[in-house]
Amino acid sequence: MSIKEMIKEHPQVGADYTVELGEAIRHAMYCAAICNSCADACSAEPMDMSDCVRKCMDCSDICTAFTRIASRRTGGNVTVIKSLLEACIIACKVCAEECAKHDNAHCKRCEQMCRECFEDCVKARDTMLEAA
Repeated sequence: MSIKEMIKEHPQVGADYTVELGEAIRHAMYCAAICNSCADACSAEPMDMSDCVRKCMDCSDICTAFTRIASRRTGGNVTVIKSLLEACIIACKVCAEECAKHDNAHCKRCEQMCRECFEDCVKARDTMLEAA
């Protein structure tokens, strides 16, 4: 099952929906899960990882909010979707920068996912701005 196809088939999808937005929603779903898992793994590390835990949890929550709101197409709340894209971009950047400071495998994976989500959200934002 594809979230991109599910949204695309919605009867009220308008010009504000793009392929790039669908991809950003998909990646943000994965990013939320990876960040949540990384935060949990960080809490099990012997050193103080509280900054990383916080940034991962914030990123996970913002990505979750974005995916939930952006995948609802009835009424098309474009202003809020764009705002959440901006928040997702910032949260992913901050989380990736924090995870890049650590050598453990879970932070490296989280950093990579955040960078991919960041890039997709930037593309979606830029495409939506043009389309809306």
